[in-house]
Amino acid sequence: MLRSAVRLLSRRTRPQPQVLPVPPSHTRQAAARTAAPVEVLPRTAWPASRLALANQLWGQGFIIPGGEIETLRLARPLGLSAASSLLMVGAGSGGPATSVARNLGAWVTAMDNDASLLAAARGLTNRLQMGKKVTIKAWDPENPVLPAKSHHHCLALEPLHGSRPEPILDGLARALRPGGQLVLTELTATTPLNPADPAVSRWSALEKRDPANMVSGVSVTRMLGRVGLDVRISEDISDRHMEHAMLGWRIMLRDLRDQKPTPHEALQLVAEAELWLLRRRLIRDGRLRMMRWQAISRVPIV
Repeated sequence: MLRSAVRLLSRRTRPQPQVLPVPPSHTRQAAARTAAPVEVLPRTAWPASRLALANQLWGQGFIIPGGEIETLRLARPLGLSAASSLLMVGAGSGGPATSVARNLGAWVTAMDNDASLLAAARGLTNRLQMGKKVTIKAWDPENPVLPAKSHHHCLALEPLHGSRPEPILDGLARALRPGGQLVLTELTATTPLNPADPAVSRWSALEKRDPANMVSGVSVTRMLGRVGLDVRISEDISDRHMEHAMLGWRIMLRDLRDQKPTPHEALQLVAEAELWLLRRRLIRDGRLRMMRWQAISRVPIV
């Protein structure tokens, strides 16, 4: 279904040829001198059009499949309450943080490194009048220094994207109080990916990920142990991840029957659909896995 929609949208957005009279050469030269300059838009991983599409696919403020349902499923094992502080790395556009605060009562510090996502997250928390219950902050994954022992628990949603993983995991571990828990999700590679493979090459370009930097699940488990965390659960959630993704796309395609996208929206839809088709293919082939870990900060022996 998704593949058929991509082909259909691609045909709709392909410019149709037109037969026009050719103007004289002097007219063409004058037009070239007076033509308005082409606007060059800044490139970003999350332009407004993609954020709007993510809201339709996963729910308002979410950029991950499953939206609020999946976020709460990941957060509930932490045993959060109004007496808990939660560090959330991977704030997205604000949905995960506001959902956890409203449904589980925790005080959430949500962090991300994408300016567009941070702006959207702050806008959402303001509209929902979360006050001090949710704090949105920027962080630098290349220098992941976080306040030591500052939070009861941590929920990290794919935080290793494009950066060295062990320093990030060490920063998250140091931010936990003794006995605090970490729930971590990450897209991993079961074996080194071949960047010359057309599917890998195209997927990495759309996802803006370097295939050479994809970490394996076993490596993440070992790193968590080295930074002082006892891993209690290491779980492959790839099937659930893709079920949520396909459900979001089915709902989206159903809605398209009644509300046709503009050409610009259709282009964004095609790119996003291609990304998810490739991710699905690589997961189905066993080359990518979506993993979940739950670990506990070791209590120092007195």
